[in-house]
Order: sequence, then structure tokens, then C-alpha cells
Amino acid sequence: MTDYDIIIIGGGMAGASLGAEVAAHARVLVLEMEEIPGYHATGRSVSFWQESYGGPAVQPLTSASGPLLRNPDPSFSETSFLTPRGALHIGRERDQALRADFLSAYANAGIRMDVRERAEIAKYVPGLRTEWTLGIAEPSTADIDTTALHSAYLRQLGQRGGVVKTGNGLLSAKHLQASWLVDTGEGQYRCQTLVNAAGAWADDVAQRCGVAPMGITPLQRTVVQLRTALDIPTDLPLILDLNGTFYFKPVGNGRIWLSPHDEEPRMPGDAAPEELAVATAISRLQHVVDWPILAVERKWAGLRSFAPDRLPIYGYDAHNADFFWFAGQGGFGIQTSPAAAQLGTALLLRHPPNDCVTGIDAASYAPARFAR
Repeated sequence: MTDYDIIIIGGGMAGASLGAEVAAHARVLVLEMEEIPGYHATGRSVSFWQESYGGPAVQPLTSASGPLLRNPDPSFSETSFLTPRGALHIGRERDQALRADFLSAYANAGIRMDVRERAEIAKYVPGLRTEWTLGIAEPSTADIDTTALHSAYLRQLGQRGGVVKTGNGLLSAKHLQASWLVDTGEGQYRCQTLVNAAGAWADDVAQRCGVAPMGITPLQRTVVQLRTALDIPTDLPLILDLNGTFYFKPVGNGRIWLSPHDEEPRMPGDAAPEELAVATAISRLQHVVDWPILAVERKWAGLRSFAPDRLPIYGYDAHNADFFWFAGQGGFGIQTSPAAAQLGTALLLRHPPNDCVTGIDAASYAPARFAR
């Protein structure tokens, strides 16, 4: 049996980022049930960094992550993880109140938001149907290289002495005499602190450890890659509906990635797209632009895991001081990962937070906010 200071359950973006930071201070083991880390939500992202995504309570984490992603330390990555894209939120005349509420929500957040009207929107989006008359440009939005970021965290984790064991799914864990005995079926391990970074499986992992679940719900999100007959500009912004019923962005050669912004509750597992969701996505796109669709080239789905209040859960369990939650990161876990990992490390090790996250209210993400 091998002893560690900290064992992290889950090797996706959450577990890899937190593990990489913590490994500078402790002996860390990351246990991943799949043969490839990041197989589920991390590997199925549409891959954008957008400050307003996830809502005002998540925005501080995203904004704090921006500089770390845009200009990473050379020892972490020699290139930026962000490529400028910009975003355009669009709506119809009946969405005037929605646009006003959106602008109000971020009025004091330090995010540039530019109001756009019909003539300006049409310049950005060729073939835009006439009823789409309202817009808000969010120029700070960027594409994010999810694969490179996840790989960089795994590399840093290894360089700092951390260990990743794949194909090691948690069977159970027992808390005995201020330490955890962890059984994976592939071996047993012991640690002082157990971290739950298991994404869609977070509540299941908690129960296998004798810890009460938080009510984290996996919600399925569908994405399709369409080939159109139009030469779509490669610098087209990320286009999002103010009502939250679709978003899409170009990926080159007349192709787009499109989502119907679906959120269907699912049991944890290997998510697969449903034909109805694919058809819904295409139908919604056709109500926005008059682009002839030549083919559905790819389709996939991922599970985004939300706590009841849709905020992440970072911190020690209220009833087990050696069980740490790092879960419930919805669809914003990748874009917030640098700041979340810094904040999570400070909470986990009980260290003062780094300067990049000192202004973030960690209490709003604490497990204790849920009465269980």
C-alpha cells in the first residue's frame, strides 16, 4: 500500500489543474477511472473563454483566469492558450428587457460590453434573418486550447512529483483514524485528505466514501459540426442567443460547431447525442441564418455537472474535515480552471490565496452553504 498526502478522484481539467498546483506542496496521487484523462467533459468542450458565461457569480473566476491563460508562465507553457474570437449576443425586439438585464448584470464587472443594433449585427453575421435586431458585443471572448491546457497541467503535475493512475476507478474509501483507505480494485492507497474532483460522478464518489451528496446533477449538452454551402468568415464571433437557446462558432472551411444549449438531466456515464437534440440545433440555426446545410459531419455530447445553485463547490465538507469538494463546475470549469485551481489550493492547504484570487469570495462556493 502506498501513502500520499492527498488523493484526487478525477483526472479531468478539475483534478489535473488542482493536482498540478497542490503537487508543489504535497505528495499527490490523481486517480482516473478512464484509460485517458479528460475523456468525458474536458474532452468534449466547445472550447471558448467568455467572461459572462456562467453568470455574475462565476465571472470573477473567469476574469481572474484570463491573464493566466493569455500569458502563462513560460515554465508552464511557451504559448498562449487563448486566441481572440469575440462574442456577439443576439436577440429580437421582444428581447429588449433581456438585453437591458444582461447589461445591468455586468455593469460593474469591468467587462467591455458594446450595444449593437441591426445594421451592425448584419455586418458580423452574413445571411442573418431580419428579425434579429438586437446585439451585445463582448470582445474579450476567446477560443481556448483545452487539449493543450489539460496536457500542460498533467505535465506540470508530473514534473512536481505528482502521480496519475489511469484505469483506477474508485470502489470505496473509508475514513479511519484521520486517514483515508482508498480501494480502486487495482490497488489500495492511503492518504490524509481525499479530494472529490469527479465531475458528473461527484455525488457518487461522495457516497462511496460515506459522505452525503450535494445534489450535483449532470446535464447533457449536445454539439454538432455542420458543413455549410457558405464560406463562413473565420473571424466570425461566437454567436449566442440572449434567450440561451443556441450558440455557434466557425471552425474553418464553411464549418461551424453548433449547440442547442440543451440541459437534459442524465445519469453519470458516457454521454451520446440524441437525434432530437441534433435536429433541434439545426432548426434553431435555420431560424437565425439562411445558410444551406450540406452535412452533419460530427455530433457529440458531454455532461456538465451543476450544484443546486449552479455555483461551483470548493472546500472541505461540513461533516468530514478530511474530505474536500472540487466539483459542480458546470460548463465553466475549463475557462475558470487557473483561478479555481489557485483558490482550491489555498483552501485545501489552508494557505493564504495567491494575488490573482485574493479578491474572490471563496465563501460563496463553500460546501457549508448547503444544509445536509
